[in-house]
Amino acid sequence: MSCSHVLVKVASLDRAVADFRALGFEVKPASSRHAHVWFAKGPIIELVTTPAGARFSRIPLNLLWGKGSGTRMAGWAVAGEGFCDVAVLVDSPSSAGVPIGKVVPWERDGIRFSFAYPRNPSVPFLVTPYDPPQHPASVTHPNGASELIGVLMDVAPADRAVFDQIVAGDPVFEVSAGPVTRVRAIRLAGLASALDPSLLHGITVLTEDEDL
Repeated sequence: MSCSHVLVKVASLDRAVADFRALGFEVKPASSRHAHVWFAKGPIIELVTTPAGARFSRIPLNLLWGKGSGTRMAGWAVAGEGFCDVAVLVDSPSSAGVPIGKVVPWERDGIRFSFAYPRNPSVPFLVTPYDPPQHPASVTHPNGASELIGVLMDVAPADRAVFDQIVAGDPVFEVSAGPVTRVRAIRLAGLASALDPSLLHGITVLTEDEDL
């Protein structure tokens, strides 16, 4: 198992795409609510918006996709801009060895994958590889970023056992104890210099050797 992507909640996808391009990222829209910052390998950044009514959909989502999904996705809706979740790549969601809701097969523009939300809504969720694969053979970001090499996280003591089971020692995750489980920052290899925080929509991006 390995980190798949980090989700960044934004208020306006069009504005966020423009800002991330201004920061020197190549950004590829994926749908009316998603856009991706790809790297040639490893985890990616996903910009995401949520429907206005999603905050009221906890119970229907739990019924549709299993216990834990509604709390998680309603949480995305009420969150401000910034990191809202992180996904771990698995061959099969049921292989993670933790309680999950339903395994949901999905298709978007001919791209097939499955996902599942753990019943604990605080820990990373599970997603299978895209079929067909979507990582580009090469990608050049004008700001020099070449790979997402670190996801800095606080993990609450109550979540640690399930978190460790899901993450399975993936070195991309840089974990500290904290009162709540959350993504604090990401680390990018190759980034030429610090990025303008006013264009980052609430997230913290570190260079390869930078610390918080």
